[in-house]
Amino acid sequence: MFITLEGPEGSGKTSQMPRLAARLEAKGFHVVQTREPGGTPIGDQIREVLFDLENTAMHPRSEILLFQASRSQLVEQVIKPALSAGHVVLCDRYADSTLAYQGYGHGVDLEQLSEIVNFATGGLKPDLTLFLDVDVRDGLDRRGSDGDWNRLDDYDVAFHQRVYKGYKKLMAAEPQRWVKVDASADPEAVAEALQAAVLERLKT
Repeated sequence: MFITLEGPEGSGKTSQMPRLAARLEAKGFHVVQTREPGGTPIGDQIREVLFDLENTAMHPRSEILLFQASRSQLVEQVIKPALSAGHVVLCDRYADSTLAYQGYGHGVDLEQLSEIVNFATGGLKPDLTLFLDVDVRDGLDRRGSDGDWNRLDDYDVAFHQRVYKGYKKLMAAEPQRWVKVDASADPEAVAEALQAAVLERLKT
């Protein structure tokens, strides 16, 4: 099963994913963890360019293509081989992030964007997407306090609010794929909710 974690900045995806992996492994599943952008040596180099606060001149089209370059490498080098081996793949962000951030955030045409994403992924879609829901301003405050601020975090609040609304539209369009979890709750409660959502889907 291919499972992705999505959400606004500071929603806790990165800290919750190892907990979820450990719980699934304790249940006997072989879990592969990865992230976007990055997850491969090539992708990690692209990640540095995308997140560098000095790269303020980056055009949205350049941003889109760099994300897709990293993603295509990750799909072919990590995700597809792991799925073929029968593993559970957990990915911190995936294609929905592009639709939310570059589509709704930057206002790029969604139809064109979907075609580019489909090309980069070879049509590979998640079986389940977990949305860690947190207030945009609260999430940005979390990000500011953890000392890991990057170029995308640095967009204005209005951009991040458009991203959040975009996620809501994506969930409404494919409700069967998404499970929303309250990420403002206690971290242990969030971990329990994520595990329950995944185990329920793994039964089917």
